[in-house]
Amino acid sequence: MTYIAKPEFHHPSLKANALGFTRRDYEGKVSTLCAGCGHDSISAAIVQACFEIDLEPHRLAKLSGIGCSSKTPDYFLGASHGFNTVHGRMPSVLTGANLANRDLIYLGVSGDGDSASIGLGQFAHAMRRGVNMAYIVENNGVYGLTKGQFSATADKGSKSKKGVVNSDSGIDLVGLALQLGATFVARSFSGDKEQLVPLIKAALRHKGAAFIDVLSPCIAFNNHKGSTKSFDWVREHNEAVNRLDVMQGRMAVRAKYEPGSLTEVTQHDGSVLLLRKIAEDYDPTDHVGAINYLQQAHAAGEIVTGLLYVDPEAEDLHDALGTVQRPLNALSDDELVPSAAALDKINAALR
Repeated sequence: MTYIAKPEFHHPSLKANALGFTRRDYEGKVSTLCAGCGHDSISAAIVQACFEIDLEPHRLAKLSGIGCSSKTPDYFLGASHGFNTVHGRMPSVLTGANLANRDLIYLGVSGDGDSASIGLGQFAHAMRRGVNMAYIVENNGVYGLTKGQFSATADKGSKSKKGVVNSDSGIDLVGLALQLGATFVARSFSGDKEQLVPLIKAALRHKGAAFIDVLSPCIAFNNHKGSTKSFDWVREHNEAVNRLDVMQGRMAVRAKYEPGSLTEVTQHDGSVLLLRKIAEDYDPTDHVGAINYLQQAHAAGEIVTGLLYVDPEAEDLHDALGTVQRPLNALSDDELVPSAAALDKINAALR
């Protein structure tokens, strides 16, 4: 429970990263979610990812909406900036924060109800505008806080815990993100830490709109036979296209995986994404190919996971708007407020 404080004592033998922080320094309060909830596994993956990339906690801003998933930022990076918005409005609040202070690293955490229903328009515009953020959807296909009704991502024909069959087509947020212009698109499974942690590391370092759809079974309402979001279903139908690792800077690349076909993608900041191909013909830089592969797998009843698409030369909203390098919240009134002459010039151009 959140009213139970975690002990402040850190064992002296805890491993520290390059900044001197231990994994405990990236944790938050005690989770109040159901025991076994996939969302807690995602929180643990975020903690591990931030620890491994040597992220200073105060440099991260975490924002969320409403729902079980949107409670989770309270459970990781307790020393970071945080803001819990209203239902479905996280992307616009994050966009405003990003425009005001581009020096922070932005992490948006949402759910399938928060992003695919009331917040679908907000999700769409954040993706198409290229807001520099890592956007994680913790996707369980139900409304866990209101007793398990189908969410907009629930697959047509899937069954609820009470045996009700969903008659509506499900919204595929990964497919939408690809079509809307996100420059880093991935899907993973809360039960696959080996795949999820490197994806989060890469998304946090990506410049532009980075989206990860994480299938996260609801242990209380959507982990039964007939559900396509259950632990067993996802494990049985998972089609992983690659395995990812992130190499900081321009250091020599050394594969950590077993021998196989390797692809290297260098990002803006010099970090290298090292991909071990599982699907031999899969190219994560082919936008059209990613969309086609996703549709083919869906038709075959498979859930595609891994890094589906990345644009290593992506730009973000600040590039599109031509903003200055200094954060807007650090500028003075004289620098922010246009002069009368400047306003006259703008008005004249609009006549």
